[in-house]
Amino acid sequence: MSAPDDTRREDELSPDVSEATPAELDLDGDEELTIGQESVLNLISYVVVNLVRHPDDVRIDVLRKQDRDIYQVHVHDEDLGKVIGKGGQTARALRVLLMAASAKTDQRVGLEIVE
Repeated sequence: MSAPDDTRREDELSPDVSEATPAELDLDGDEELTIGQESVLNLISYVVVNLVRHPDDVRIDVLRKQDRDIYQVHVHDEDLGKVIGKGGQTARALRVLLMAASAKTDQRVGLEIVE
């Protein structure tokens, strides 16, 4: 009697970009997003949703702390390691993308990955 085949094809392991849904957005208070904030949010959402195995569980909160917009990324517990990456490399890369995207509009930004 052979053991059940528990291997899955690569296309089953990674999400289909065409089917990825944007992250749920939660604004701090009743504020409206600026064009710059919306651009940064769309970038973070696109990258994170396509990194994780549970894209429907991605939520991004935009908070205003002092003079900085903080983007809090919430993911499924199983996806936390994917978003942080080995030695924090993926999180660092996300922060670099965030800084580059926000530089165009002179925004001060931060990224928090929340458990």
